[in-house]
Amino acid sequence: MQKFVKIMGKIVYWGIILLPVSVAIAPGVANTVIGIMIGAFLIEKIIKKEKLCFLSLPVIIFGVFMFIGILSFINSVSMSNSLNGMVKLFKAFLIFLVCSESIKDREHFKRIAISVACAISLIGIDALWQLFSGRDFIRGNPLNGNIGLARATASFPGCNAMGVYLTGLTPVIVGLALFSSKLKNRVFFSCAALIGSLGVYLSLSRGAGLGLFVSVLFLSLVRKNKIITLGLILLLLIYPFVMPKNIKVWAKSVNYNPMVLLTDEVRMSIYRNTVHMIGEHPFIGVGINTFSKNYGKYKTAVAEARMETPDTIYAHNSFLQMGGEMGLLGLGTFLIFLFFVLKSIWLAFKRNTDPFLKALSVSVFAAIIAYLINGLTETSLYYARLVMIFWFLIGLGLALGKISDREIEKI
Repeated sequence: MQKFVKIMGKIVYWGIILLPVSVAIAPGVANTVIGIMIGAFLIEKIIKKEKLCFLSLPVIIFGVFMFIGILSFINSVSMSNSLNGMVKLFKAFLIFLVCSESIKDREHFKRIAISVACAISLIGIDALWQLFSGRDFIRGNPLNGNIGLARATASFPGCNAMGVYLTGLTPVIVGLALFSSKLKNRVFFSCAALIGSLGVYLSLSRGAGLGLFVSVLFLSLVRKNKIITLGLILLLLIYPFVMPKNIKVWAKSVNYNPMVLLTDEVRMSIYRNTVHMIGEHPFIGVGINTFSKNYGKYKTAVAEARMETPDTIYAHNSFLQMGGEMGLLGLGTFLIFLFFVLKSIWLAFKRNTDPFLKALSVSVFAAIIAYLINGLTETSLYYARLVMIFWFLIGLGLALGKISDREIEKI
């Protein structure tokens, strides 16, 4: 029996390491890896007769968040959709729970970091290959196009989806490149970070670019790296003059409106309609996982006058969609959950004495911020394939917090 338990532990161990790469390849591969990982984790807990988890504050708050999801069933127009939404939430809980409970040592974190570096390099190289060959080499996806520009998607269904993936993971590697003390580590992580950043650029995703820019600027300020900080500021100043001609023409056509440049007219209309939806059901929303089924009923003449939108669509803003589906109670609880998770990760950065774990802590912090910034223009928390990366990052952060707490207890 002990040998079987050990095998289950190894499956969980390597499942966590392989998760970023599996998401890069295909949703089926990712779901298989995650399913096996979660199954092995639960079997191990049952055989060892251990509690599922320690009731930390983030876990308790997430439990409240799930309860509000159940309350939102009251207004749901589709019980089957809402049940599916709760299944997704429970899956999210298990992903971050497995990671936070199972990652316990520095070596595991190092292998995870190498996996992340390989994953973003794979997607960045695939995007570059797609740009020159017309199709990516993982799944054979064709190039995407918008305003006359070729936009890479790599193995993902769209360019913005690729941007979400890379923006969620590239800051982890950027941070390790900036904070690593060993030359070979700096070279390895720097190469991976550059390839991942190139992939974000090739996606031409505005939200992804903004998320990556802010996260790298944050990391350079924490590291007190004046060269990179000044370089980023210079890039921001000169980019309007060197951006592709098609983008310049489009920017001029919308009178350089910053909100339209960051989003677009369609998204602006969707946001206005979503605010109307929240206003009609401010407390528990219209029902978890039913946004697209409800959206058409809450379109307003004012919003549609600027730009007409379909009756079924996602909000293209994770926070507004959450507010629409689960009300301000759900959105507020989620933000509180994020606050305590980020607080735990920041304390891990401050408390950890190990240079690698310290660097990884601030890097994961920056990656979560980048993912959330991208969520202002994309429903990145609602892409079934991509949101796995977000909960993976949450799990990494909580695991880093636990290690720092254990170190303090030893003192």
